Amino acid sequence: MTCLRNKVELTAPRLAQSSGSAINGVSAAHLLIEIAPYASMEEGDLIELFWDTCYVASKVLEAADIGQPIHLRVPESFIRNGRSGIHYRVMQVGHDPARSATKRVQVKLDCPGGQPHSQCADENQGLAPLGIPEMIRKHGVNPNQMKRGVPLTIEPYLNMATADAITLRWGDVRLDLPKVKPGEVGKPINLWVPSAVILEAGEDSRLEVTYCILDRVGNNSRWAPARLLRIGCCPPGARLPADPEATAHGPSMYIPKS
Repeated sequence: MTCLRNKVELTAPRLAQSSGSAINGVSAAHLLIEIAPYASMEEGDLIELFWDTCYVASKVLEAADIGQPIHLRVPESFIRNGRSGIHYRVMQVGHDPARSATKRVQVKLDCPGGQPHSQCADENQGLAPLGIPEMIRKHGVNPNQMKRGVPLTIEPYLNMATADAITLRWGDVRLDLPKVKPGEVGKPINLWVPSAVILEAGEDSRLEVTYCILDRVGNNSRWAPARLLRIGCCPPGARLPADPEATAHGPSMYIPKS
């Protein structure tokens, strides 16, 4: 009669590229699952990897694998938007099959604004340029507006989602906006560029203004097509308003990272 050894205790697998549980479009293309060494690991063990309930990959251990993490690749065709579970099974001679704990992952493959075209590496034509009041687009930002601030609008975009993080680029100055809230999805985002940002970037006859989006799992939209603005001369000795109310004429005021 065959004597079976005690059942092996197996920990959940992990994403080899990340310590978290999020899978984006970039990581899905080359997704590796890492399996930690386990007790009684032996040459000839068969490890089978499952995505939800589907078998996706396997490996027979060699002598060089003992005591080392094992990496198995998940074919991209198995990966879909939503929540999934990953587990593996170990088959050993004289052993009952042992099943690992399950790793739960969140998959989001859809890039904000849609997938950027490969021929334009830094720009996403799926995003609308920033909405700017007509008078400012035609005549630029005058010294009074530089001290007061400028309103802008970001139009709703494809794959807009809660927790999207939007960064505005005003010339060489960047401004991180609050993350998108559930009630803002599918609606225009109105923002106010404070005078601190405008004066820091300085005057310019062709200043570029654009934005990009990073979603909650790390998909990057790349930059929206830029608007060009003329920023008028600031009067000599101009100072930032001492009163915070002077720069809060819009829906909200955003402070750039130091």
